[in-house]
Amino acid sequence: MTSMTFGQKKFIPTAPEKGSFPLDHGGQCRKLMLFYMRCLRENADDNSACREESKAYLQCRMDNDLMAREDFSKLGYSKEKSENKPEQS
Repeated sequence: MTSMTFGQKKFIPTAPEKGSFPLDHGGQCRKLMLFYMRCLRENADDNSACREESKAYLQCRMDNDLMAREDFSKLGYSKEKSENKPEQS
């Protein structure tokens, strides 16, 4: 049974401005998400060591309309850091 509480305001949820986007039900970006999660595990959850993996995952989400297209500089990725990073082989 539900109880009635008089004088209590009704809760009306509102979505956040950022961070609210559809789930990847089709698994379109699952592979990139797994690369990112493995990178985190291998680097003791140090997300700064996994910036390229997270950027690739976000790019996939934007390409598949799973999140709003946004400039990477607004997401915390500056061009200097990615350009000066040595290539891995």
